[in-house]
Amino acid sequence: MKRIDLPYLRTKKARGKTYWYFERMGERTALPAPDAPDFLTRYHEAKKGRTPTPVKRSFTALIASYKRSHRFSKLASRTRSDYDKCLLFFDGKMGKLDPAKMQRRHVIQMQMDNAETVRWANYLVQVVRVLFEHAIDLGWIERNPAKGVSMLKSKAPPRRPWPPDLIEDYRRKADGRALLIFELCLGTGQRIGDVRKMRWADIDGDGINVRQGKTGRDLWIPFTPRLADVLAQTLRTGLYILSQQDSQPVSYRAAAFAVMKVRKEIGAENYDIHALRHTTASELAALGLSDELIMAVTGHTSRASVVRYAGAARQKARAQVAQDARNRTKTKRET
Repeated sequence: MKRIDLPYLRTKKARGKTYWYFERMGERTALPAPDAPDFLTRYHEAKKGRTPTPVKRSFTALIASYKRSHRFSKLASRTRSDYDKCLLFFDGKMGKLDPAKMQRRHVIQMQMDNAETVRWANYLVQVVRVLFEHAIDLGWIERNPAKGVSMLKSKAPPRRPWPPDLIEDYRRKADGRALLIFELCLGTGQRIGDVRKMRWADIDGDGINVRQGKTGRDLWIPFTPRLADVLAQTLRTGLYILSQQDSQPVSYRAAAFAVMKVRKEIGAENYDIHALRHTTASELAALGLSDELIMAVTGHTSRASVVRYAGAARQKARAQVAQDARNRTKTKRET
């Protein structure tokens, strides 16, 4: 943060946190941090001798403040949309409550009350943790009660990449939109949400430009031969590659239904659309490619994600290399 040089502006540090005040003639008025949206308004009110009406501290007020903050505005659009679902939940369940009175046990109880859907329960903890960080920024609390709360372990089997035989079965059975969705997801390695928004105008040479909704990253991804072939046979009926009759992108529900119909016909109910992203990462890992090269296609922002998606394929490829070397050494000794 840049140095702020304003008359009567004072700071105080306590427990590693910096607090801001307007102090004149022994009277002190608490202020938010200088990067808060209402800092200058609060500062000038204090300078004029007017005490601003104190904000009633509640989750509703905290959520409203957070949504005006840089923390929220800098999120990718997809992430903001996901956060909004959690913020709406918090507002409905505890909007009138004072965040300062929430303890770690309350966070854990909220998680357990929603444990029927593990992903949702864990996501609530992650978002409320961010919300409490904003409360610390405002000076409402000093400690984050959600910090350190463990994530629940899902009992559902982990998502697996599509086996090669089912990929070929799907290609033989599918046509039209079902085949186009499949090849776009598998060929680009992108999430179905980003695939749905791909436009014909995004095609650039032998590849396509993609802006990921979740990460905000801009990527250029070369086409696979199969994807290029399917695209060449697809009529351009709208702005979007996967277009509906109203020229809007096909809905997630319609895309999932088209793919599920084929999955049921070939016995691939255990392998969904998102597993195609795993498949792309796994195929690249099986070739012995580095994390950086895999991330260049999938757009993952962390190596941990690559390990989760492609770890099994990479282990198999490395084990094969190791055993081949072992067998060559053994053969030489025997001869």
